[in-house]
Amino acid sequence: MKKILVVDDSSAIRQSLEFVLKENGFDVITAEDGQDGLSKVKAAKYDLVITDVNMPNMDGITLVKEARSLSDYKFVPILVLTTESQDSKMQEGKAAGATGWIVKPFDNEKLLGTIRKVLPN
Repeated sequence: MKKILVVDDSSAIRQSLEFVLKENGFDVITAEDGQDGLSKVKAAKYDLVITDVNMPNMDGITLVKEARSLSDYKFVPILVLTTESQDSKMQEGKAAGATGWIVKPFDNEKLLGTIRKVLPN
C-alpha cells in the first residue's frame, strides 16, 4: 500500500483528501503545516507528498526544498496543492523541486488521475 503524506493547515482539506485517498486504497498520514510535514518526512519514507503552499510556520515551497535536500526524497513525487493559479508561484514550486500542481478546489477524479500519473505502480 502506497503511503501519502498530506500537509495542509486546513483541517477540512486534510480530512477531505484523507477520505478520498483512503477510499482509493492509500495509506494516509497528515501534517498541519510545513514544519510538522518536514518532521514527518524526516521520520518516515512516503511514496508521495501533497502539500499546500500558504501555511503558518513553514510554507509548502520551503517544505519542498527541505524535503528535496534529504536523500530519501530526491525522487519522491511532491504535489503542490494551491488556490493560486499565479505562474510565479508555480515557477517557484517547480524550481524548489515540485513534481506537479493541483489547484483547489480540486475534483476527486482529477486529483486521483494526477496521483496515478506521478506514482509508480
